[in-house]
Amino acid sequence: MTGEKTKLAETEKKKTGAKEYSLFAQIFASVWIIVLTLCKGFGIVSLETNDIIYSGIAIAGIFMPVYFSIWLEKIRDIKLG
Repeated sequence: MTGEKTKLAETEKKKTGAKEYSLFAQIFASVWIIVLTLCKGFGIVSLETNDIIYSGIAIAGIFMPVYFSIWLEKIRDIKLG
């Protein structure tokens, strides 16, 4: 019985949650903007700066509700003690 609980606990730890996906998306969006801006500077891509920034914001914005809900929970916990 204890072995089964240990296996279940290890399985729970290995699952990637929404928080990890959100963090990955935020980092990816930042790298996306940096790389495309550098490529534009070197003349490799011919995108407008606004297009680069808006696409990065869109990537980050898709996953923003997860972080927003986490922030709201922390604020609620601070207010309610």
